[in-house]
Amino acid sequence: MDSLKFHYREVVEKVLQDYAKFLDSDDQVQVELVFDRERDRYLLVEAGWQNGYRIYGTVLHIDLIDSKIWIQHDGTEEGIAVELVAAGVPKEHIILGFRSLEQRKHTEFAIG
Repeated sequence: MDSLKFHYREVVEKVLQDYAKFLDSDDQVQVELVFDRERDRYLLVEAGWQNGYRIYGTVLHIDLIDSKIWIQHDGTEEGIAVELVAAGVPKEHIILGFRSLEQRKHTEFAIG
């Protein structure tokens, strides 16, 4: 296994765990971490009830593809890419997969 991919796997898991702890303050809504290390897919999901409404959805979805971190979905306010950069991941190794290729060209992150 390539060491960069192993390192990014650890970084992604830690960032998602920290974010899950931050969100996990509501007794009615469960925060779930889904780590598929074999396929390098990582999700943070919310499920439960709040004020009589069903809460269910993916907050974050990150894949590791070709030793790059692909953010497939980001439902955070600040953007999880900021957390990944703060954890030491170079911007050129982060791809905002939830943006079109044309939009990615105008960001400071990798195009993919």
